[in-house]
Amino acid sequence: MLSLGQVFGTGAAIVLGAVGLVATANAQETGDIGKYEYRVSCAVCHGDDGKGGGSLMKYYNKQAADLTALQKNNVGVFPFDRVYAVIDAREALPAHGPRDMPVWGDVFSQRMQGATFGFGTPKDLESYTRGQIIALIGYIYTLQSK
Repeated sequence: MLSLGQVFGTGAAIVLGAVGLVATANAQETGDIGKYEYRVSCAVCHGDDGKGGGSLMKYYNKQAADLTALQKNNVGVFPFDRVYAVIDAREALPAHGPRDMPVWGDVFSQRMQGATFGFGTPKDLESYTRGQIIALIGYIYTLQSK
């Protein structure tokens, strides 16, 4: 199978660069991609402060997790792997019970696929998805109560 670069040469780099510019332009309003992603994807449930009081929660029976206490509730260690798995959620984790939030791994991957008009390779899609999740986790880490 040919890669995006082999098929389109520098055109592929331009498309992927444009995707990066859009993400960068959106992130400029907040200062970083993780914070921007949190505001557009997470704050409606978890609240701007991360404590679980987002505007949509009045429509749900279950309270959103308090993201400011993740480290405190894990004996002072930020649970990076657990947070990554919960956000990504493309791999079912039956022991964790039913999902109460979107499968953001799929959302981020589909976003990249749409931005590249379906020409992104699986590796490109996965790299973008991982980058978005890691940036988001980086921002969630800043929300931890001291």
